Amino acid sequence: MSLNVGIIGLGIMGGAFAKNLIESGLKVTGYDILEANVEALTKLGGSGAKSPKAAVDAADVAITSLPSVAAFNQVIHGANSLLSANKDGLIVLETSTLPIDDKTEARDELARGGTILLDCPISGTGAQAQTRDLAVYGSGDKDAFDQCAPVFEGIARSSYHVGEFGNGSRMKYIANLLVHINNVASAEALVLGMKAGLDPQMVYEVIKDGAGNSRIFELRGPMMVAGEYEPATMKMDVWQKDVAVINDFATELDCPTPLFSTSTDFYRAGMAQGLGAMDTAAVCKIMEQFADHKR
Repeated sequence: MSLNVGIIGLGIMGGAFAKNLIESGLKVTGYDILEANVEALTKLGGSGAKSPKAAVDAADVAITSLPSVAAFNQVIHGANSLLSANKDGLIVLETSTLPIDDKTEARDELARGGTILLDCPISGTGAQAQTRDLAVYGSGDKDAFDQCAPVFEGIARSSYHVGEFGNGSRMKYIANLLVHINNVASAEALVLGMKAGLDPQMVYEVIKDGAGNSRIFELRGPMMVAGEYEPATMKMDVWQKDVAVINDFATELDCPTPLFSTSTDFYRAGMAQGLGAMDTAAVCKIMEQFADHKR
């Protein structure tokens, strides 16, 4: 039986989910506050909705992909929200990077109407989402998670059930800590190579084939080599939300994160210089300034 999927949030990630699920043969209905994103969905063969509630009216499974706690709370509590849908048997895959407490509160409220919320953050960039090169970190009700296998197969190369509700977010915080650091490390390495007179494309190709490689180096390296950071796969300003969540998580555990803390200054410098709409790979511009390197 083909699943009907409702998607709330059709931005870089949610839009890619929709495209891939439609290509997989699933029926998709989507909602976004930006009408252009809804129109893009309809051009792909999906159906547009005027509210979160309308997006899940005919859905078996819903996906929320949202940029902030404020947006999440609006989808859960606002006008024509998921709570107002009060849909028994609906499974909601919450894929955003948000504080666990906010997700837990929403899970408990939705459960009163029979809706199951799973904490399912996604590891990967917007570019990876386009090609289903993502990993899902699922947590919560295992039976519900298993029922969503066709959806996971439609949007990702792998999916993991990592235990009790909230563990998915904990795994995502750890993964994003590494992304945060490796992105700055990639910029540092490429700028050192350029400062030494090496061709940045050559540095990228050679390092990519050696022990110093990382997925982030592979993904963000080409943007750094070209010095072109738009269109963004993760905008610098959106990334600040993830940075704050990870910092709060580590602080709550009294766990030192010295490399994360040091790397954060490069993103802050990017924000201070008006690079918020650019990809996070633009930390390379900041590193070049530090090194007094002009291309």
